[in-house]
Amino acid sequence: MKKVQISVRRLVEFVLKSGSIDSRMTGMDRALEGTKIHQLLQKEAGEEYEAEVRLKLERVIDDIAFTLEGRADGIINGEMIDEIKTTEVGMDEITEDFRPLHWAQLICYGFMLAEKSDLAEVTLQLTHYQVSDKEVKQFSRVMSRKEMSTFVDDLLSKYAIWAKMSAAWEMKRNKSIQELTFPYDSYRRGQRELAIAVYRTVIDDEKLFCEAPTGIGKTMSTLFPGVKAMGEGMVDKLFYFTAKTITRQVAEDALDEMRRKGLAARSVTITAKDKICFLDERKCDPEHCQFARGYYDRLNEALFDMLQTQETITRSVVEEFARKYTLCPFELSLDVALFCDVIICDYNYLFDPVVYLKRFFADGPGRYTFLVDEVHNLVDRARSMFSATLNKSNIMQVKRELDKKTDKKLLNSVTAMNKIMISLNKQLAEENKTIYVKKEALTDWNEAVLKFSYVAKDWLPKNTEAKAQADVLELYFESLRYLKIAELYDKRYVTQITRNRSDVLIKQLCLDPAFLLSEKLKLGASSVLFSATLRPIDYYTNLLGGNNDTSRLTFASPFKQNNMHLMVADYISTKYQRRENSLESVIDALYAMLSGKKGNYLFFFPSFQYLETAFELFSEKYPKVRVRKQQSFMNEAEREEFLAAFETGREETFVGFCVLGGVFSEGVDLRGERLIGTAIVGVGLAQMNVESDLIKDYYNETIGRGFDYAYQIPGMNKVLQAVGRVIRGEKDQGVVLLIEERFATERYKALFPAHWNHVRAVKNTLQIEREVNEFWRNN
Repeated sequence: MKKVQISVRRLVEFVLKSGSIDSRMTGMDRALEGTKIHQLLQKEAGEEYEAEVRLKLERVIDDIAFTLEGRADGIINGEMIDEIKTTEVGMDEITEDFRPLHWAQLICYGFMLAEKSDLAEVTLQLTHYQVSDKEVKQFSRVMSRKEMSTFVDDLLSKYAIWAKMSAAWEMKRNKSIQELTFPYDSYRRGQRELAIAVYRTVIDDEKLFCEAPTGIGKTMSTLFPGVKAMGEGMVDKLFYFTAKTITRQVAEDALDEMRRKGLAARSVTITAKDKICFLDERKCDPEHCQFARGYYDRLNEALFDMLQTQETITRSVVEEFARKYTLCPFELSLDVALFCDVIICDYNYLFDPVVYLKRFFADGPGRYTFLVDEVHNLVDRARSMFSATLNKSNIMQVKRELDKKTDKKLLNSVTAMNKIMISLNKQLAEENKTIYVKKEALTDWNEAVLKFSYVAKDWLPKNTEAKAQADVLELYFESLRYLKIAELYDKRYVTQITRNRSDVLIKQLCLDPAFLLSEKLKLGASSVLFSATLRPIDYYTNLLGGNNDTSRLTFASPFKQNNMHLMVADYISTKYQRRENSLESVIDALYAMLSGKKGNYLFFFPSFQYLETAFELFSEKYPKVRVRKQQSFMNEAEREEFLAAFETGREETFVGFCVLGGVFSEGVDLRGERLIGTAIVGVGLAQMNVESDLIKDYYNETIGRGFDYAYQIPGMNKVLQAVGRVIRGEKDQGVVLLIEERFATERYKALFPAHWNHVRAVKNTLQIEREVNEFWRNN
């Protein structure tokens, strides 16, 4: 008999939810708007009120053994269930049948209590709390155990159709996995060891940090053992998180390789809402979007059709079914993910506190395995996801558009925010400062933002045609993010107030995301965090939620060391104050590097300004070399055109001038003759700035390694990524020139990978020419 575990919330929403998607009605989740209110009401209810009671019900319906779970807000005197719902809707609009799904949840909890305590009937109480006016409105009804049993059994029988379909699929999937062999004829060097380490991590419910250099085949080495563990019943779902579209494609390809060997597994790739939206201007409300209007009325039919016919649910498949059933493609991809075995998506669907996948993670941990690729990117992304900013200019834009008579309540809340901004601006001006940093949260400001969010949520659905609608909606969502971050604010944060001409920005800056990331990783049973460059691995373990006993693995490059000739021009300093004097030496060193062989090269510079200056001087001094430079803003087509210029079989030399840490310094795969050399100018340090200095000060105070954590290691990672563009396959050969005297110091050499131990110091252009000519002669 198939066993199915499901939460009350998910059961009720899946079976009964109807109507449209409407982003105007999207509010703060329970953690943000509800917890304190729930606690207040629960406390006021007296000693007879038992708060936050976990309930469980086991029920066999249509040969499915269901375990229904949930948490009731309160049980009164052991025989009354209380469900608390916070709302911004006016009390006059709240009737007994205001939200049928609320009663459905309550009936489920009532039946679970009746079964647990052997009660003939239960009183169901629905408590509405209006957050703006702080009013309470309650409705109650008495239901017999038999009535509630009929209702719950009806819900479960409707869901049983889907549970049976899932059970049949699971049997087919597991049988295919048990028969599945590694999809390639042999393992690459290090690949088998990595796969074994991942498998052990998954079955032991542990966490692994791993540096797996290019060429090992890390995507297959993580997905294959995860899939095998799934076939043994150790994992319910695999999540493959990554930062870039191209890496998601690699994960799709790896699954397809396994399918060619007989694997039956459903996978879905989730594409960002802005990218996959069918509308020219995204407005997620039923009045403007036919794909949002009546979405839930058509959803289940579309899901059934898709699940009967598709295994590889890529973006194009999602779009096909979304058009067929007139559904929002983004929401469809999220809904079908509930029935998929592998979910491929961006980091933010786990880690972002606002846009994470609530369908999976809102109810707490699951038997999930998280495979987090390119994890070196997660440090900066995490700080960004756990930070939030609001600015005066957006507030003033809303204020100017509101009508003083008809929008008085909303206008008052916006004015209150603006007054605080004016006061902060005045304080900065009097002290002749542009930036002020506080370790404590701005409580008065946070309360003003909270008040605005409540009023705006009430205003938005009633004023769909108002001139201010779009700007109010934008400020509303920004405020929700700000308030969510305010919930997380602790000693790992600072508040940064910046005066920029007439504008004022208030930012809650996350200095250390480690704890928050670790809490997110607890939503799964096991995690593997990996990258081609994860050096030093202790730095990434500390910053990305690892513990002292977290497993760490570092693999050597599978490629022959002598395929890459590595040089350090330690006679040149590219420090900011010396750049002008050393620029000509840099240009000559770059030209000397080209002398060994005609072909394609990449030169990386620490900033666009430096790139522009170097590009002009190089073009002027060496006009016969064909060159092209990266532009500061390039769309996808322009980036593809830039990379297309790196052709094979060249009879001339072509050089791309790029920015270190930019779009061409990682994730670019120019194999063979498409790229035969790379030069990196400088050690990758970001220019000194306020935020990085705050991070430096924080780590100086906590672990005494401020400069390393804020500047040196992130900079060196950019260097490692750029160098990694050269050797992409076992037959690739190329030269690498690091231009900066600091690369020869022990401080930086300690960060070199083991396969860089053949590095050669070069003291002038003649030596560079000799080295590259000898390398290409021998190869």
